[in-house]
Amino acid sequence: MKKVLFGLAFAVALPLFAQQKPVYLDAAKPIEERVEDALKRLTIEEKVAMLHAQSKFSSPGVPRLGIPEFWMTDGPHGIRPEVLWDEWDQAGWTNDSCVAFPALTCLAATWSPEMSMLYGKNIGEEARYRNKAVLLGPGVNIYRTPLNGRNFEYMGEDPYLASRMVVPYVQGVQQNGVAACVKHYALNNQEVNRHTTNVIVDDRALYEIYLPAFKAAVQEGKAWSIMGAYNLYKGQHACHNQYLLNDILKGEWGFDGVVVSDWGGTHDTDQSITNGLDMEFGSWTDGLASGSSNAYDNYYLAAPYLERLRSGKVGTKELDDKVRRILRLAFRTTMDMNRPFGSILSPEHYEAARRIGEEGIVLLQNKGAVLPIDLNKAKKIAVIGENAVKMMTVGGGSSSLKVQRELSPLDGIRN
Repeated sequence: MKKVLFGLAFAVALPLFAQQKPVYLDAAKPIEERVEDALKRLTIEEKVAMLHAQSKFSSPGVPRLGIPEFWMTDGPHGIRPEVLWDEWDQAGWTNDSCVAFPALTCLAATWSPEMSMLYGKNIGEEARYRNKAVLLGPGVNIYRTPLNGRNFEYMGEDPYLASRMVVPYVQGVQQNGVAACVKHYALNNQEVNRHTTNVIVDDRALYEIYLPAFKAAVQEGKAWSIMGAYNLYKGQHACHNQYLLNDILKGEWGFDGVVVSDWGGTHDTDQSITNGLDMEFGSWTDGLASGSSNAYDNYYLAAPYLERLRSGKVGTKELDDKVRRILRLAFRTTMDMNRPFGSILSPEHYEAARRIGEEGIVLLQNKGAVLPIDLNKAKKIAVIGENAVKMMTVGGGSSSLKVQRELSPLDGIRN
């Protein structure tokens, strides 16, 4: 029977087991058997540690058992440059440039599942090359106001179109052994007072407009992770919301992946324990904003949870469910022995970005057949507006990219 060392390659992992019996697993066994095998080997302290961040974009594994760390990266249209351990500032690497793919509003405008699969496959390869376990995208919130500064990250205002486009994107990313993290679940459709807004919507609108793309991503795309939203719904924050996470996502839809909080989207330990959150990131508690090195131990799902477990205030049922999901994510990503190596900044990726961008161009009118421009008749072309020369990939908060090359619209027209 073929045996493999649990987690890492033998040569790498052997020192971890110098003081204990090595842990072996049959690589041919189903993931669920391997999850249960790993679960019973973990201490309560190790389980709780897996539930929360250890840096801005990573959470710990279990070195004792060879379970690697989880590293996340922002998307959804390029791999974010590396940041410092405790801060949002760039780390200053010289090898973390990426290809800037068209914004998802452009991808949706292609009306092409083929382009969406191409997009997911290529951006997934770049995430894998940078050794990321989770790509924080795609976004599928429905446009409801042009003032939403994150509309460009989403797949439009039509729930059916978004549902058809998100599935191949998720599948394309995950064929690289990188989890797609579909966001922001749910009802994060505008950005004003997003941390405090309690969204009021009836069930028909919820199910017909705001949930279809998420449902398709889960049930058809088989997404391995979902990111909660900042806003409240039914008086509970979406990152620990009984109705959205337990009743609908994990109950009705049978989601078997990991629910990840948006950065700073967690607000309560008890609700986080019971209401469906699995991994907590970006909570600004007890000094994290000023870079306290041990602030991660004070996250809502860290020391406060551990204290409740040790005192008997809560049981281990919810804990084990969270850890099972995280272990399942590990076996699908960092511990998948057949995981491809990925690639970055390749000619194929630039060609894919060009094709998707071209397919996303929509001509609304062409009165008098002005286009294509007859260069024998047109002596000059006027290009008006700052965006003709502005470099756009460096803005947008979590969508900020460090690209190897960027071509402005004016340069493109001149070329």
